[in-house]
Amino acid sequence: MRQFKDNAGRTWTVDINVATLKRVRGLTGVDLMQVIEGTLIEKLIRDPVLLCDVVYAVCKPEADAAKVSDEEFGKAMAGDAIEAATQAVLDELISFCPSPRDRANLGRVLQATNRVLDKARDLTERRIQTLTSESELDRLVNRMVPEPLTPGSSSTSAPEPSASTPGP
Repeated sequence: MRQFKDNAGRTWTVDINVATLKRVRGLTGVDLMQVIEGTLIEKLIRDPVLLCDVVYAVCKPEADAAKVSDEEFGKAMAGDAIEAATQAVLDELISFCPSPRDRANLGRVLQATNRVLDKARDLTERRIQTLTSESELDRLVNRMVPEPLTPGSSSTSAPEPSASTPGP
């Protein structure tokens, strides 16, 4: 069993077993065993609402005992709490897999997914650093601000005559 804390300071226990899989499937329509195919991890990571629905379904017996509604649970899920809950669920899924080969494969899928996500985050950070660098900001400002007028230059230029405009 794994645990995580939500942003309200509550500790939740993640325990994946057949009853949990059935409950999650019934409440969310998500088959957690699809994680073995490798597509579910990306789907959950890209959709934090679905992810939190799944985590709530996993923790529902505990939430019911504590009288924590789905909405209250969701309000306490953001940032680090989502990251911790995701890791707890994925780690428990790996432990649950009945086949040692499936556990090993799922572990490799999870490691590969984490490497891809880290590389994507690295690229995003580099792009943000480039966009916020002084030289890049100066270049963008210079593109947006017109050249200053010099004495004798016109502030407007007459448009070129159109081919459809009749001549004199």
